[in-house]
Amino acid sequence: MEPSVLKQLLKPEFFYSGAVFFVSLLLYTFTLAPTVTLVDSGELIVAAHFLGVPHPPGFPLYMVLTHLASLVPIGNIAQRIHFASALFAALAAALITLVIAEFFKTRVCVEGQRKLKKKRGAQTKRLPPAVNSSFITLLPAFAAGLLMAFSRTLWSYATIAEVYTLNALLIAVIFWLMINWRRRIMDTDRRTASKRPPIIRDHDWLLYLAAGVFGLALGVHHVTVALMLPALALLVWTTQGPQFFVSRRFLYAAVLSFAALIAVYSYLPISASRAPIINWGDPHSLQAIWAHITGKQYQVFLSFDAKVAGNQLIEFGKLLLREFGPWWFPVALGLAIVGFADLLKRDRATFWFLALIVISDVAYGVSYFIAEDKDAYYLPAFIALAIASAFGLRTLLSLRFVKRESPIALSLVTAVLILLAPGAALASNWPFDNRRHYFIAHDYVENILGSMERGGLLLTLDWQVASPMLYAREIEHLRPDVKVVDINLLRRLWYFDYLNRAYPDLIERSHDKVNSFVAELRQWNNDPKSYANDTNLTQRIASKFQNMIVSFVTKENEVAPAYVTNDILFQTEPEEKELAQWLSKQYQLVPHGLIFKLEKDRGFRDPGPLSLQTRGLADGTVKFEPDDVVSLKLLPVYKTMLVNRGRYFSFFNQPERAIESFTNALALDPKLELAREGLSESLEKMRKPNGSSP
Repeated sequence: MEPSVLKQLLKPEFFYSGAVFFVSLLLYTFTLAPTVTLVDSGELIVAAHFLGVPHPPGFPLYMVLTHLASLVPIGNIAQRIHFASALFAALAAALITLVIAEFFKTRVCVEGQRKLKKKRGAQTKRLPPAVNSSFITLLPAFAAGLLMAFSRTLWSYATIAEVYTLNALLIAVIFWLMINWRRRIMDTDRRTASKRPPIIRDHDWLLYLAAGVFGLALGVHHVTVALMLPALALLVWTTQGPQFFVSRRFLYAAVLSFAALIAVYSYLPISASRAPIINWGDPHSLQAIWAHITGKQYQVFLSFDAKVAGNQLIEFGKLLLREFGPWWFPVALGLAIVGFADLLKRDRATFWFLALIVISDVAYGVSYFIAEDKDAYYLPAFIALAIASAFGLRTLLSLRFVKRESPIALSLVTAVLILLAPGAALASNWPFDNRRHYFIAHDYVENILGSMERGGLLLTLDWQVASPMLYAREIEHLRPDVKVVDINLLRRLWYFDYLNRAYPDLIERSHDKVNSFVAELRQWNNDPKSYANDTNLTQRIASKFQNMIVSFVTKENEVAPAYVTNDILFQTEPEEKELAQWLSKQYQLVPHGLIFKLEKDRGFRDPGPLSLQTRGLADGTVKFEPDDVVSLKLLPVYKTMLVNRGRYFSFFNQPERAIESFTNALALDPKLELAREGLSESLEKMRKPNGSSP
């Protein structure tokens, strides 16, 4: 290592940054999920391990890096990829510490410029180096780095397989490179009172490197990265003036960014050509690649309706209040407000840089209607707020009354101010982000598979079933005899390639109906507008879709039992509603654990004993917010199916077994009214043993 590089790494800010890294990595590793989790975890793990193409935009950089992580022979494959998320998050928190230190150094330059411009002859003087390693500079950076590490959102994604921690890391890298570039220019700038800043190219390698990283970052979560452009443009404008945007330097930066973007997204057609297990969208052509990168299938979630935006803004407020600690103790947000106020007074360029990050991010977030991982879309805003909180803390530590205190009092005040915000975040978020005992998704899958007979077919609309099932089948090779079909994905051409590979007998037994629908789906895929404008075409493709699913059920029921998840039976969309009505008419729906078995016989069919594994679901080892996917989707399934099982036994006059089911439902939710009513009715039947059966 060169002496100059070693000298840079020995600077105090790197020590504090390293401390943030090791503390956060230790925390994330301890709270790491032990196996597959919900939402996209199963799909992403399978795609990464086999170098496939996940859902749009494909996350190519994440795929490559986590594929390498999956090859490390430590722990199971899920843990390896979870640890990659932890590593990315710890590095992001460490980089944010360095970003704040750079901001503080830049503050010295800004204040130096202001003083020099007030003097005559300032044009002959050079600004002193921006070196400020006092505790007032470094301890706020350290505290804000820990605050970000302990924040609800970053920590939550640091313990599971998701793309957002890598996205946060790349954003932090871009920030650090750009602020470093700005500070170095200001450090070497012989400023005059002129309003036009001189052109300085000595440090443009940092700018070009940032442009390249920006292009790579677009290969992870491009929307939140692209939203930084207004803030980055402002930073460049205030550093080198508007002439930069008509110079070759701007062209070079744009070319480098575009080249990095093309390079990283070349992964999609290369991966698709290998026909991987997951090849979402099959992006082999320019049209398919563009549709995948732009997330064409998700554009329906964009809404510019004022009412929707207002509701989403309220939801953002709720997320913000719990992000850095309990809602009733918003010390971090208070520091951020103080920081913004100080920046508005002393460094407006930095103020508007951070403000634009927040404004752009929130403006998009409130216009995009999704549920499960909406908090991750606000990560850039949370990062900006953490940086602002460091400025607020620095302001408080610089107050005169603090400086006049005795050394002991000064130390106490400093310690309290430094530890208050990150300590509150750590204590508040630990119960929700500690996933050390998070077996919920794996148990969900095993509970379902344990209810299925050999060779059975399961139809589902629940991504919380389909995604971890992919992991169970393709990684753990759990119950390869059963067939699990996601009805939502049947509307995607690429999914039939997966079904042909995974369940060739299923496709073969219904090949006529499958081929008819696939041909229609291909026409729709080429010209969806014609179907939207033609009722006959819409009815035709819906009819073929329905006929294919009916064929799946009837043909598979001839060789092995067929099952459905309960969400299929309560749909309001016309196609799914029609399917639910057909199933209810043709079959008796017998509750088998968390799913329904389709029985032709309308008499009593014993569902057998019930044994559900519910680790972490209601035992207090993992805590959930009301808007968590477990609270919204999994717990209702457990409770509903236990109530259904109880009602089934009650209907066939088996009150003892009904009582057991209702009691299990109440163990999950003591306030569940349906279970209480069922339990009361079953107990009444027990008192009247000679009661007639239906």
